[in-house]
Amino acid sequence: MVSLIVAGEAGFWVVLAAGLLARYGLRLRRTGAVLLALLPVVDLAILAATVADLRGGATADWTHGLAAAYVGFSLAYGHRLVRWADGHAAHRLAGGPKPAGMPKYGAARARYEWGVFTLTLLAAAVTVALVAAVQWLAGDGARTAALNSWYPRMGLVVGINLLVAASYTLFPKRAR
Repeated sequence: MVSLIVAGEAGFWVVLAAGLLARYGLRLRRTGAVLLALLPVVDLAILAATVADLRGGATADWTHGLAAAYVGFSLAYGHRLVRWADGHAAHRLAGGPKPAGMPKYGAARARYEWGVFTLTLLAAAVTVALVAAVQWLAGDGARTAALNSWYPRMGLVVGINLLVAASYTLFPKRAR
């Protein structure tokens, strides 16, 4: 399973790079758009392989939960990541404007961190839903009991991100 997740992650970056290269390097805008639209297929392949593995009789372990978390975070953060990469590719390959970085200080940084928190909350919710769906699809609670550890794990991730966002609100960084 780990090698499948690593292959999926590598596939995500290869498809992203190919889409941006086609769009900006080769000036094939439609081809680039099609390649970028294929990014969710990588996530679906990982999820399908996870379900197939468990339905085939495998006993769930942490890697099956990791696959669900990968898909959850990829779905939540994927659009933002593609937009970030697209801005940088447009700047470097097509003479576009330099993308703005994240805000560093004050209320703008606090808003940014709350946006990150919202995406993390969404990612955790998707992960939890996928873990529950995978457990249901596997149809054997005894073989999928190890996946139960992903529920509090996602709660911890959300809690840490909540503390980070709140800290930027309560104790904003100030410019020197």
